[in-house]
Amino acid sequence: TVLAEIDTDRLAVTLENHSVIGGLFETVASAVVTAGLGKRVIPVALPDEFLDAGALPTLHDRYGLTVQKIVAKVLAELK
Repeated sequence: TVLAEIDTDRLAVTLENHSVIGGLFETVASAVVTAGLGKRVIPVALPDEFLDAGALPTLHDRYGLTVQKIVAKVLAELK
């Protein structure tokens, strides 16, 4: 299960191509807390604000959803 996997790691990361509000992050974080796992869960998602329009690669770069930016965020969280 997702909780069993999270329980074996130091950090759980959710990745979604929309806001965290009502998304995967909220569901996973709630399940982790309810299960009493005491693990960190961090979201990688779009900000909860009106977003610019444009080509997806440009928007992914602007809002931190490229592979490079996601990896950098996760590595920074693990330090």
